[in-house]
Amino acid sequence: MHAVGGVNGLYLNVKPSGARSWIQRLKVGGKLRELGLGSFPTVTLEQARERAREHRQQVWDGIDPIAARRAAQDALRAAEARRITFDQAATACWRSKSIEFRNPKHAQQWKSTLDLYASPVIGSLPVDQVELAHIVSILRPIWETKTETASRLRGRMETVLEWARVSNYRSGENPAKWETLKHVLPKPSKVKKVRHHAALPWQALPGFMTKLRGRKGIAARALEFLILTWARSGEVRLATWDEIDLKAKLWTIPGARMKAGKQHRVPLSEPAVKLLKALPRHEESPYVFWAPRGGPLSDMALSAVTRRMEVAAVPHGFRSSAKDWARNSTSYADEVSELQLAHVSSDATRAAYARDELLAKRQRLVRDWAKFCSSETSAAKASVTPIRGERAEQ
Repeated sequence: MHAVGGVNGLYLNVKPSGARSWIQRLKVGGKLRELGLGSFPTVTLEQARERAREHRQQVWDGIDPIAARRAAQDALRAAEARRITFDQAATACWRSKSIEFRNPKHAQQWKSTLDLYASPVIGSLPVDQVELAHIVSILRPIWETKTETASRLRGRMETVLEWARVSNYRSGENPAKWETLKHVLPKPSKVKKVRHHAALPWQALPGFMTKLRGRKGIAARALEFLILTWARSGEVRLATWDEIDLKAKLWTIPGARMKAGKQHRVPLSEPAVKLLKALPRHEESPYVFWAPRGGPLSDMALSAVTRRMEVAAVPHGFRSSAKDWARNSTSYADEVSELQLAHVSSDATRAAYARDELLAKRQRLVRDWAKFCSSETSAAKASVTPIRGERAEQ
């Protein structure tokens, strides 16, 4: 140990191996302590003297330099432990919310949107360093061309960043909040391009149904059931027998499979009940409309039917056809058809849903719809409730 001068208590320690390092001896709280200042020549003599002076000043100020160094190291380790990337935060957030997703497909879509658009830009960035400029750079390229996707992406990034904030991985404002972004991006409603699903004119439904009923196969029956019930493709494809009450003529779809997340009761017309009773059952499958191996039909199965029939319509478009029929050929109140479509957006439909879901009126609606769909020509619409004259039985 060799005193080097310049600062009292500063020494150069030389080991038998020849390795050299700086040591400082000083009294802290009445006790003689030793502090390592680094190895030589990595730390020069001048640097060692500067560090030694800083430590002596700390002691003069009543600070234990050894305790202060340990505290700084602990804080650094804690900060590193809290530092995760946006991708890591997104995965952790996604897992914590897994129980909220309606089905595995929705869960996968939630994560894949972030993987596709956000991850290439901020995936490897520490989540506490994500700023407004990053969010805007992700959203702007698709904000006007894929507005619905961009809006969902924004909400998902906001959720991830909020999860990171409450989990103590970041602080401050959430740059993905619309309250902030509205100052730099136009409102989605101002740029959103409404995408209409290809649909048949409602007048063409009787003829189409005649041809459809002439086709064999589970997928054709699933499409027929979809049309009779006004349901969505996924709701029909994943329908299980325990949801069906043939005696009550009622199909109860659990909230987990509904777009709005709420249970939906669907009244069944006589043709719909007859269709269900005629279906073959699979001993090992719970599904009403099952695939060859017992699982549910694929999401393309129903579309394939319309494609093979060379019809310019998609399964979802038949909901529009049914709605147009109700508006143009009956006098049922709008909330009756809206509830049949599981649209609970207006004050009227919300009130009806809370009351009795207009189940009796919807039962008559699907009865009239089934009669219309079974007509040979659109002229048979005289058999359903007309717009003028006496109002429909409601």
